[in-house]
Amino acid sequence: MAVQTPTETSTDVPTYPIWRLSVAQYHQMIDAAILTENDPVELLEGWLITKMPKKPKHSHATQLLGDELREILPSGWFINVQEPITLATSEPEPDLIVIRGKRSDYTQHPKPKDVALVVEVSDSTLQQDRTLKLRIYAAARIPVYWILNLQDRQLEIYTDPAGTGAQASYQKRDVYAEADDAPVVIDGQEVGRVKVGELV
Repeated sequence: MAVQTPTETSTDVPTYPIWRLSVAQYHQMIDAAILTENDPVELLEGWLITKMPKKPKHSHATQLLGDELREILPSGWFINVQEPITLATSEPEPDLIVIRGKRSDYTQHPKPKDVALVVEVSDSTLQQDRTLKLRIYAAARIPVYWILNLQDRQLEIYTDPAGTGAQASYQKRDVYAEADDAPVVIDGQEVGRVKVGELV
């Protein structure tokens, strides 16, 4: 059975006609400097979505988790921090991504086949991360999705993506509390564990 997550309300999408962008059009806007690094947006399911400003607690947790993951990642994997991955209809910028190979292998953004794990550090974005982002990553078949939930001081680990489009979700959800050690699974293998209480 798919993971049950909060639903989005009808007010999330305007009722009047609007234009959806393809990933190629989004890239053209960037190449033409219509969108720049100073524009706080990311492409999610064809919509330009405003990225929330990072609070100090969010930045601190992201850095701590990045340090922990770098210590235990096996050879042949590296981490990107708040950089894009290119999907079919989206180009999200997760807080952390574990990517196959080495950094010099990539002259373009990684694609789903390159990604073992994506992490969203969630405070004010928790609802979006449990709905829109979860659906996007599941549809792209990202094998493992983490939400480091700063509101509830826990780590949510989603695995076994299934479904397509609006029905995409993860079949399994495990929640690790502050006192727990959570497994880090890369390419189907547990490579280490992280102490949740040290991250949230």
